[in-house]
Amino acid sequence: MTKIHRRSILAGAAAAATFATPAVTNAQADWPKGPIKFLVPFPPGGSVDPITRIIQAKMTDNTGWNIIVENKPGGSGVVGASIAAKAPPDGNTWLFVFDNQILHSLWGLPLPYKDSELMPVMQIGRSAQGIAAHPTRPYNTFAEAVAAAKAAPGKISIGSLGSSLAQIYIAFLQRENSFEMNYIPYKGGGPLFQDALAGVVDLSVSSLANMMPHIRAGKLKLLAVTGDKRSKLAPDTLTVIEQGVKAVPSYAWWGIYAPTGTPKPIVDRMHAEIAKAVRAPDVTEKFVEQFDMEIVLNSPEQFAALVSKEQAFWAKVIKDNNLTAG
Repeated sequence: MTKIHRRSILAGAAAAATFATPAVTNAQADWPKGPIKFLVPFPPGGSVDPITRIIQAKMTDNTGWNIIVENKPGGSGVVGASIAAKAPPDGNTWLFVFDNQILHSLWGLPLPYKDSELMPVMQIGRSAQGIAAHPTRPYNTFAEAVAAAKAAPGKISIGSLGSSLAQIYIAFLQRENSFEMNYIPYKGGGPLFQDALAGVVDLSVSSLANMMPHIRAGKLKLLAVTGDKRSKLAPDTLTVIEQGVKAVPSYAWWGIYAPTGTPKPIVDRMHAEIAKAVRAPDVTEKFVEQFDMEIVLNSPEQFAALVSKEQAFWAKVIKDNNLTAG
């Protein structure tokens, strides 16, 4: 298996900064007017907030623009998304999100905005999630945990953030592989890891970057990663698929939206400046090392296609398993 070293990643990022940024012309001459708002629909902490602030700092250095990061938490991201959706499409409001943004409309609950009121701008990057167990549990791979669950349906507990992609992924795995675990939804990463570290819950599913400090300390053991390839953070840990479990690759991801109707020249300019900021070697290094991020930076059209595909797939899983928001 070919190994990609961090130094190679950073060198590639530097080269990409030179050659891959699309040419942007005819951006509206009077933009930006006033401060640009980067809305984060979560409180400080987590991953979306620091990722947004790292980009904001680099873009401020690059452009001299007055960019303000505003946290608008509530409703697992719904409050901030609604504020962005109702904002004027003048290029002064941009919404930074986690993958749960595409799930809000799939739970069948009333929302204060429509998906059509927000337009995808780009996927910043993605990272596989990890499936971990308390060290006292007898299984050392996820396949072993699945076998144990088949032998004792409902006896093994597994937790993740509620109303999340991880919750839906767990349901998908159970249905496809005919096993039953006791699913426990959590309101935040703090309570999830508190119970995981205490052994209150047998298995936990979360971003690999958040798990690794506990795994390195021997307080959790990593059973599998959910991507289509092994993680550089844990190269000896097999993917779910490698273990013979029926699955699809699943990634946590970060992206950016704008109010629908934001002029294309402005979207193109913002896309180019964000891409330039992320491709800066120091920013790429932070994202790779702190968040296990695979840099993506796709086009608005590519991001829209990804959102549409994932929403259709996960909507079917929700329906097939009669899931409700956790």
